[in-house]
Amino acid sequence: MQAKPMQPNPFKSDNPIYRARLVRHRIGITLSVLAMAFGISVLLWILAVLLINGLGAIDIAMFTQTTPAPGSEGGGLMNAIVGSLLMVGTATLISTPVGIFAGIYLAEYGQESKFAQFTRFVTDIMLSAPSIVIGLFVYALVVANAKHFSGWAGSIAISLIAVPVVVRTTDNMLQLVPNSLREAAFALGAPRWKVATSVRLRAVKAGVVTGVLLAVARISGETAPLLFTALSNQFFSADMNAPLANLPVVIFQFAMSPYENWKELAWGGALLITLSVLGLNILSRTLVRSGKTH
Repeated sequence: MQAKPMQPNPFKSDNPIYRARLVRHRIGITLSVLAMAFGISVLLWILAVLLINGLGAIDIAMFTQTTPAPGSEGGGLMNAIVGSLLMVGTATLISTPVGIFAGIYLAEYGQESKFAQFTRFVTDIMLSAPSIVIGLFVYALVVANAKHFSGWAGSIAISLIAVPVVVRTTDNMLQLVPNSLREAAFALGAPRWKVATSVRLRAVKAGVVTGVLLAVARISGETAPLLFTALSNQFFSADMNAPLANLPVVIFQFAMSPYENWKELAWGGALLITLSVLGLNILSRTLVRSGKTH
């Protein structure tokens, strides 16, 4: 009987197909590493510029004094910091329950209801909608009818940006819960709403909290919607029914001013927002990892 010819080993280095695939693999890995290095270098460059220009402005006066008048020396960002905290806090209180309950609805009925599919489609559109369009929408809906700018209008505008982030994160997290866990809860006689809130939601609570934190980080630096809704205020005010100072708009105004102390405060405010967003992202990743280990 004639022996069959030996087939070439596809994993040997003298195989031409293997060598070609290895070359393509190494090229792909090299390009990926270069792209990652480029992105990290740009990020580090931005952080370095912010640290160099913004550290000098961060002092006690920045947190205890209001924004200075044109041509005056000193000053701080206390009114802008308080205004941003008020609006971001209000927007978080609005968007968190709305986003979580909408995400639960999509996870439970997303494959059964046409309305749920339409809601998911609208949520995806809102995720990619330019923030200035949302600002104009709230301006026409709230500011134009009230005939004045206000912190409430600013909170509504940025909450519309935060809601789809919370919705999609909650929906995606709930989809990760094994069906066996749901079936076990149903077998014990638990109603559907109880399974959704006490079983599925509890199983992914770390991921849902992460979505809320990411939404807060997303809206903390928004400028365009606040220009059309909250505007700004040179003086200290906690009145949400009046124009309210906020860090993004103050940074925008001060960065283009001819006054050196205004520009220095703009750098300090930009560094403050960047560190806050960076801290929220680190906290969200920490929560996700702790949720996986439990």
